[in-house]
Amino acid sequence: MASTASRQRPEDAYTAAPFVPEGAGLAELREAAGGCRGCPLHEAATQTVFGTGSAHARVLLIGEQPGDQEDRQGRPFVGPAGRVLDRALAEAGIDPDDAYVTNAVKHFKYAHVPERGKRRIHKAPTLRETTACKPWLDAEVRLVDPDVLVALGATAGKALLGSSFRVTRQRGLLLPYEERGDCLVATIHPSAVLRAGDRDREAAYAGLVSDLAVAAEALR
Repeated sequence: MASTASRQRPEDAYTAAPFVPEGAGLAELREAAGGCRGCPLHEAATQTVFGTGSAHARVLLIGEQPGDQEDRQGRPFVGPAGRVLDRALAEAGIDPDDAYVTNAVKHFKYAHVPERGKRRIHKAPTLRETTACKPWLDAEVRLVDPDVLVALGATAGKALLGSSFRVTRQRGLLLPYEERGDCLVATIHPSAVLRAGDRDREAAYAGLVSDLAVAAEALR
């Protein structure tokens, strides 16, 4: 009879570390991530959505997780939130083509709500799921080696700074990150702009641009 340890699935360990190849470049990491089973989220997702952009980008932007369109297309920020982000980056003085974008979690977590038919409704990842995926994010940060990191939303901020992070309290500031010094700027996720009511959307977008301008100034 097999032991409990031998029956344990890789998903049950909640860590992507065994799937991250040592000494790999970004292309090799992206390929390896396609087979990640570091947590159960891969089971329902269409595919792994790894980061994209310049391998030598000076700014690295981290969102929460792929959305419905990202899950289908296999690239981060290709949906409406991505269009908001590109516009805000340009207004803040950051070239979107000179950035690397990724997510704290690489698989789409969702639920089906019967009254909404077949539409897949986003569910926020848990801290355990975010922590499981952190080895991929660590590898991306190490290889891209950006001058500035931008955490887009609470999940990304907690992935980088821990569970005590609060985006409402720490947004728009140049924050220390590990041994890199003051190089991290937090702001809202672009999807928060889309979710804002008509009266609040303009202010939410202006706040996003203002926070990104802090990152742009740090680059200068």
